[in-house]
Amino acid sequence: MGLSTHVLDTMHGCPAAGMRVALYTTTAGAATLVKEFVLNHDGRNPDGMLYDHASLRAGTYRLVFDVAGYFKSRNVALPEPNFLNHVSLDFGVAHADQHYHVPLLVSPWSYSTYRGS
Repeated sequence: MGLSTHVLDTMHGCPAAGMRVALYTTTAGAATLVKEFVLNHDGRNPDGMLYDHASLRAGTYRLVFDVAGYFKSRNVALPEPNFLNHVSLDFGVAHADQHYHVPLLVSPWSYSTYRGS
């Protein structure tokens, strides 16, 4: 239970190791930074869950993924300005007793997400 994320690089077919991510809580459009981290070799937070079961609260959150920075670090030639710079996902947690997994599948030109398990 809790909140987690995972990023897959669909251009290279691998986890997005080294991507910078920021987690925020949001209230009435205002965002408060909770933590920033760099994804590990498996494309996940190296510290594990973003919120464990006891800490997760119902409310709204934002994950911001540094997509352009990641692909530039992989020496992908990107146009200026980049098509995708930061991908920001705003989502709600209605049931804090459930697990919320927020994966991102991303390339320099597209992304998708869903509520995972």
